[in-house]
Amino acid sequence: MSYEKILLERDGTLAILTLNAPDRLNAVSRKMIGEIKAAWAEIAADESVRAVLLTGAGRGFCAGADLADPDRDASATADSGAALDKFFNPTIRAMRALPKPIVAAVNGVAAGVGMSFALAADIAIAGKSASFLQAFARIGLLPDGGSTWFLPRLAGDARARALAMLAPQIPAEQAKSFGLIWDVVDDAALMDTARDLARRLADGPTLSLARIKAAMNLASGNDLSAQLDVERDFQRELGQSADFREGVAAFLGKRKPAFKGK
Repeated sequence: MSYEKILLERDGTLAILTLNAPDRLNAVSRKMIGEIKAAWAEIAADESVRAVLLTGAGRGFCAGADLADPDRDASATADSGAALDKFFNPTIRAMRALPKPIVAAVNGVAAGVGMSFALAADIAIAGKSASFLQAFARIGLLPDGGSTWFLPRLAGDARARALAMLAPQIPAEQAKSFGLIWDVVDDAALMDTARDLARRLADGPTLSLARIKAAMNLASGNDLSAQLDVERDFQRELGQSADFREGVAAFLGKRKPAFKGK
């Protein structure tokens, strides 16, 4: 599929998804979110892709929804939930359900749903000049893109409420201290660091990584007993995998494992 507002590239078994409206700080138009949704479906269907790197072109990761988008219904009777149902919510669900790890490289601002995209990734790394903003309350809305779910779980209830209600723009180091992202690196090193990490995941035991992701997703709704059963069932499956046998053989042979994702 050809895209206009995003770039979808391949680097071996790594897919690189870049939001590509740099003149708008990658603000999300209706056209862009439709393309993002389609790209995640394409990535999910491509068995050769083993990990994904998500970033933004230019000076910003994503400035949130494009309020100047001519395709946006700005009437007083507009249904603000319709676009969520059609585009944004399926996109966040696709990211969390994708059985392949997603690394977000956050360059510049991640605001509104752009911050939600970063939170929905499995591992997020930011450049030192990056910033994060739950901008919704500034325009009379509430956080969407799953942020009311992500924020309390990552930052805790008190911080989540303040981030949502006061809508402060916080620097990358503070986002890391809150537990919202994994790491902060120099701006110049961001893409190389994120690509190396994504490549490491792509070369890793991808069946194991997929089950780790699925188990973490299930944990949010399970009590300990139910989660122990999840771990048992997934471990039973992984214990019979070729990657597990390769991992043990490599450990005993003191060599680097060659995982195949099987």
